[in-house]
Amino acid sequence: MNSSPRFKLFLMMVLEIAIWGAWLPLIFGYLPSLGFSAAEPPEILKGFVSHLHPWIAALFSEQALILNAFPVAAIIGMFFSNQFADRNFAAEKFLSFSHLIGGVAILGCGFTKSFWPFFTLMFIHCLLYVPTLSITNSIAFANMKDPKKEFGIIRMGGTFGWILVAWPFVFILVDWAKVSAANPQGIKAWFDVVFASGLTGEKLKEATKWTFIVSGIISLTLAAFSLTLPHTPAKKKTEGAAESLAWLEALKLLKHPFVLILFLVTFVDSFVHNSYFNWTGGFLGASKAEGGVGIPGNWIMPVMTIGQVAELITMLALGATLKALGWRFTMIIGVLGHAARFAVYAFFPESPSLIITVQVLHGICYAFFFATVYIFVDEHFPKDARASAQGLFNVMILGIGALVANTICQPLLQTYFKHAGKVDFHGLFLVPTYAALAAAAALLLFFHPPKKGTPQGGLAATPH
Repeated sequence: MNSSPRFKLFLMMVLEIAIWGAWLPLIFGYLPSLGFSAAEPPEILKGFVSHLHPWIAALFSEQALILNAFPVAAIIGMFFSNQFADRNFAAEKFLSFSHLIGGVAILGCGFTKSFWPFFTLMFIHCLLYVPTLSITNSIAFANMKDPKKEFGIIRMGGTFGWILVAWPFVFILVDWAKVSAANPQGIKAWFDVVFASGLTGEKLKEATKWTFIVSGIISLTLAAFSLTLPHTPAKKKTEGAAESLAWLEALKLLKHPFVLILFLVTFVDSFVHNSYFNWTGGFLGASKAEGGVGIPGNWIMPVMTIGQVAELITMLALGATLKALGWRFTMIIGVLGHAARFAVYAFFPESPSLIITVQVLHGICYAFFFATVYIFVDEHFPKDARASAQGLFNVMILGIGALVANTICQPLLQTYFKHAGKVDFHGLFLVPTYAALAAAAALLLFFHPPKKGTPQGGLAATPH
């Protein structure tokens, strides 16, 4: 693999997902430290927002505007940027350009504390980054001899990238003054002190700027590396002339009750999934006196990558699980994984070992629900509608579900479940627990897809 294009494609995936994994886990606690509000819009928008319903107005709070840059970019990508990039540029050149400009933008987020510059840089980064998620797939598929055998291994590079990027922060987010004061003697003693001297409180929030700097460095590295990737020319416009409105055809599939139920459950599961990212970092880092777990700041990101390690293992078992349990019960297990994890958060915050162990459920949640949804769509939807249907569910997973979570999670954390300066984590975590239980019940009661190949009710027989 070292001497073949596959290694370059694998490394491309490592860098691609590492860019995202560097800044996402800790941004939710970083924005409040900059003074950005979870309830108030920027001054210039206050007159406009004052006339809106409170739930709509919440979309325009300072934190929501920044956090929703990514899901809004995902929605825009569905309707414009992905196809525009595919049809007008060589893929590797577009990848290089996007990561050059996007890398400078996310790098800039590490050096600004003012709202409008920060928001503008984040939005530029996300608009350019989101299309590259599909562009990297296009490059991979165009340069593989046997995609069915090769893509899974190459795409696994993305999961490795998310895991690997967390580990430099074990050393970046360290209270070096404490290490110096301890004056450890010998390599082992030095590592012991470093590992136990993670930043906390305001110092941790200040140092979180390094997540954006690291992300920017990786992005600029991928910008240069992209120019060494195999040439992947732009697709001819005639190849997909009907695709511009293909998403409208995909929407028509929601008239099937089982598709509609899956679409709605995907929304709930995406909301719960994104609640994990909104809340877990702060919960892990909060002191026990504050109701949190009290994990040192330099270990928060590595602890959160346990779920990605579990994802690698779970994906290997997914095929056998689908064969044994079928679509419905595999998805139910994935949704119930969220409920179980948040229930542990709610009822056992005083047990760090249990909180750390339960991170493995993140991988099960992802593989058994989201990955299964993608496979289900590929199996059950008509061939001419599969790409659009995948895009439609992707908008729900990366776009709308994340948009709602990023809009309401921070106000819930910082306002509704905060009393006398202390967060009621128990009540907070019961919200996604109950949401996941309701979604699992909906799948159990109402999700009854027809058997593949049946003439009645099967999507393959649906005229388009």
